[in-house]
Amino acid sequence: MTITIPELALVTLVGVSGSGKSTFARKHFRSTEVLSSDFCRGMVSDNENDQSVTKDAFDVLQYIASKRLALGRLTVIDATNVQPESRKPLVELARKYHCIPVAIVLDVPEKLCAARNRERADRQFGEHVVRQQCTSLRRSLRSLKREGFRHIYVLSSLEHIESAEIVRQPLWNNLRHERGPFDIVGDVHGCFDELVQLLSELGYRIERVDESSPSGFQVTPPDARKVVFLGDIVDRGPKIPEVLRLVMSMVKSGVALCVPGNHDIKLMRKLQGKDVQIKHGLAETLEQLEGESTEFRSTVCDFLDGLVSHYVLDGGNLVVAHAGMKESMQGRGSGAVRDFALFGETTGETDEFGLPVRYPWAQEYRGSAMVVYGHTPVPEVEWINRTINIDTGCVFGGKLTALRYPEREIFSVPALRQYADPVRPLAANVGDSGDKRPDDVLFLEDVMGKRVVSTQLRSNVTIREENAAAALEVMSRYAVDPRWLIYLPPTMSPSETSQRPGLLEYPVEAFSYFKNCGVSRVICEEKHMGSRVVVVLCRDSEVARKRFHVPDGSIGVCYTRTGRRFFNDVKMEAALLERVHAAMTRAGLWDELETDWICLDCELMPWSAKAQELLRRQYAPVASASRSALSHTIAELRGAASRGVEGMDSLLVWAELSASDCAAYSAAYRRYCWTVTSFHDLKLAPFHVMATEGCVHTSRDHVWHMDVAKRLHRADLDAHGNEHVIMDTRCLSVDVMDEESVSEGIAWWEELTEAGGEGMVIKPLEFIHSGHKGLTQPALKCRGREYLRIIYGPEYTREENLERLRARGLSGKRSLALREFALGVESLERFVRYEPLYRVHECAFGVLAMESEPVDPRL
Repeated sequence: MTITIPELALVTLVGVSGSGKSTFARKHFRSTEVLSSDFCRGMVSDNENDQSVTKDAFDVLQYIASKRLALGRLTVIDATNVQPESRKPLVELARKYHCIPVAIVLDVPEKLCAARNRERADRQFGEHVVRQQCTSLRRSLRSLKREGFRHIYVLSSLEHIESAEIVRQPLWNNLRHERGPFDIVGDVHGCFDELVQLLSELGYRIERVDESSPSGFQVTPPDARKVVFLGDIVDRGPKIPEVLRLVMSMVKSGVALCVPGNHDIKLMRKLQGKDVQIKHGLAETLEQLEGESTEFRSTVCDFLDGLVSHYVLDGGNLVVAHAGMKESMQGRGSGAVRDFALFGETTGETDEFGLPVRYPWAQEYRGSAMVVYGHTPVPEVEWINRTINIDTGCVFGGKLTALRYPEREIFSVPALRQYADPVRPLAANVGDSGDKRPDDVLFLEDVMGKRVVSTQLRSNVTIREENAAAALEVMSRYAVDPRWLIYLPPTMSPSETSQRPGLLEYPVEAFSYFKNCGVSRVICEEKHMGSRVVVVLCRDSEVARKRFHVPDGSIGVCYTRTGRRFFNDVKMEAALLERVHAAMTRAGLWDELETDWICLDCELMPWSAKAQELLRRQYAPVASASRSALSHTIAELRGAASRGVEGMDSLLVWAELSASDCAAYSAAYRRYCWTVTSFHDLKLAPFHVMATEGCVHTSRDHVWHMDVAKRLHRADLDAHGNEHVIMDTRCLSVDVMDEESVSEGIAWWEELTEAGGEGMVIKPLEFIHSGHKGLTQPALKCRGREYLRIIYGPEYTREENLERLRARGLSGKRSLALREFALGVESLERFVRYEPLYRVHECAFGVLAMESEPVDPRL
């Protein structure tokens, strides 16, 4: 006997004790799929036969079953289940998770069951129990269908049980194997001419082969593409039979898929002779069908009746349904799923037009699949949390729209005229709820708790709960508008600690690291002592409104690596952005990069522009106090030495050396500070073009990035001479396999640091490099001796201090740098792909969360 069960189902085994249910389950199902009531009793009480814990055991069983069904896993219940009251919660569980309830009954003779129980030493109940169970089972056979079981199989003999074969059948809506590419078309509503024009513009060749046939068209797709119709192909429009012929022809030949709309189902029910109300355009459809043959109407009825509520396509990455599909319903089969696919969800209220108020399910959608739907006409398509409504009201004088997948390109043709009057104006349907940008709302559950973020560069990156809490504090109180926050740069690790006398960092170790990782050529960039700043800039405020959904009239923002607004002075920020905008325009980069926005990773000088509080509270007090204290100390020691006090000479040497160290400390930070009265006093050094429209520029090498930065500098220099704001970053290419080239790199670093510079940043030529050890550090910093005095204190250069500092560990810092790098690139990739704000924000938030990890901040 062949038992066909859906791939996603709740299978209930029904049979008296001793009927062989457990043996049957072990034979036909995975051990993880079977939930046994006996096993759950054992989990609860250490005794599988303890009937006193039956209620608790079934609580455990149903809890585990609910978790499996929520994840879309087939689940088998191994219990007697001979009484209706024991089966009822299982059917309810299946309905809750939109899974098909299946009953497999093992109807074994009572005497055989009793004999089997007598042979089991662990069973201590009498034959009367088996007799009662058999009676209940016989009664159950008549009520299983009434109870809600969709598939019922009764195995009434040992031969049937032994020869039974389980076949798992994919659900009708499971087309995960269909990878596309697809052209998804919104509600047609009988607009045949517009449909033909749209398909032709998409590259489909349409030929009419037989006007009398229900399948009278031959359609040739471009590049093996396939059309997906989102339903509501009938009612209201002028040429409904022609649309039906075209759609049915395409579906029959395999060129198209089609899901039903509520108007289609209503027509089907009318053609089947059901009593339906003749309104909302059905009268026009019936009138046009009167001129068609009985065969055609019958074919239409069968076609509509065979349509599946929704489809899951492309490995689960794409879901298509007429009115949408919540994540919990995708790929499942139930009456509730079909109703949602046809009508969506309503609040139970009606609006001023007498129409039901739709529940804004798309605002709360957090699924991984893209959902494309129609049903509610809108004037313009708009992405909301990976969902898009492409019904642009063609029949009401709007447009007929198609979405190309996976390209995410929108194609539309205008309606030739208005064929029907909408009850509700199109503009009133925007966003379902009337809110302008519902997916701009971020929910606490999007970021709180332990989270695992999937990235392309490092698979999964874990965000710990305690770090997320710290990030939430910063993000909610200090961060810029999260709609601008598309990227946070990663931390950067220093090179390995040098063993050279008097030095903590030296280029040799950095060059050796990259050489060992399989990198042959690196780029050495002058390290500016400033503050990291991300500049997001748009061509104009309209781009900021449309692409970033920021409607305040600004063209961009400058923010720190912790997501805070860089400038408290809004006018200074606006002036700097205008300066960069002018350089972009003058250099021709808007057109060359084919973009209306750009994300730049930069350094902004002076350091004091952002570190005023740090200077005032830490560096200046240390320098001032040491200078004052040591000057008095030295004077006193000299006086004591002149009076012949013993031991003063060695103390004087110590004090004078400390004074020299403190003077060097004061000079070290002062060279990076100057007064800023206007944006003209600022210096901006861009070094990465992180992303532009449609592209994350991690595939470009660092030479390209530096060339773009130089072009911005030259454009600003040509326009403003010595008053330029955008500065150049000097760089040097080094072949780490060539000793002469390495020596040139070392000499250049020595020149930079001896002149008072901070040092240099060393990067692989490729923006992203992976070697035999995995992902390579995107950059290492190698800082000069005097700059490190700011970091480690005035006296760090003394040999005893250097020896202690050389024990610093870098593994934690380097792990952090790689994880933050992966998250930063991922956030840009998601933004460029037009993913919803919460998906982009998840990565930026993750970078900020990792900043609270316990890593030595001096590294």
